[in-house]
Amino acid sequence: MTTRDAIWTQAHLRLAGHDVFYRRSPDVEGGIPIVHVHGFGISGSYLMPTARLLTDRGANLVPDLPGYGRSERWDRTLGIPALAHALLEILDILGFEKVILVGNSLGSVISLEVAHAARERVHRLVLVSPAGGQHNQPLRRALMQLATDGIRESPQMARVAVPDYLKFGPINTLNLLSELTRFPSLERLLRVQVPSLAVIGSKDPLMPAPPRVREVGTSAPDHVTVVLIEGAAHAINFSHPGELAHVITSWLDDKEIVDDPDQPGLTRVLRLPRG
Repeated sequence: MTTRDAIWTQAHLRLAGHDVFYRRSPDVEGGIPIVHVHGFGISGSYLMPTARLLTDRGANLVPDLPGYGRSERWDRTLGIPALAHALLEILDILGFEKVILVGNSLGSVISLEVAHAARERVHRLVLVSPAGGQHNQPLRRALMQLATDGIRESPQMARVAVPDYLKFGPINTLNLLSELTRFPSLERLLRVQVPSLAVIGSKDPLMPAPPRVREVGTSAPDHVTVVLIEGAAHAINFSHPGELAHVITSWLDDKEIVDDPDQPGLTRVLRLPRG
């Protein structure tokens, strides 16, 4: 067990009569809690490589949302609005008044919903591989993109993800993936009123190409920043934790975002043509 692992606690809380599992690092005086929100069909375990690198910023919370991972199964698959509401309830139970949300894939969509429903609860918003919308439609296209991404991710990611997907079940996965494809993530990002950072990978088949991101970004407000990590696929939090943590901390500190030469991946900020 590493030193970073040793400071984490694991526990359950009760939400609507169900157990919800979470991982939490200690509070940091003056720090703002960072909440990591996982994607569909998978637990929060793959987010830990990045979360471990941010423990000096504040308490880090990595829950398994209701029905996922080590949290208790529900009798139905919770959709995006219900998952966002559940996340807000988790924050209430744990006493987190205002947080930084770091979502990946579906977790980015859930984070956008939280910021829309309770803007005052979100200090800043980090959206990693914010899938959803026209680029992932129709559903069969999204399934092909997922299959392609599976080839591009490291074998270690498969060992983490496959048991979670098997537990969540193919029907639940298809239902939630279908909902995700209908969610216009990039367009919603442009309307969010919370300072936001979007991080995308150049090898992510679920994300539009950079020219399309720039096109959509023509109406982006000044508080939205988009960063591209060359060589990364969809699960950046797992495959490129050092580079991602470096980007996040630079942005949180309002420093220029530049590449960390000591970490895998090459980071560059996408210059959005405003207006």
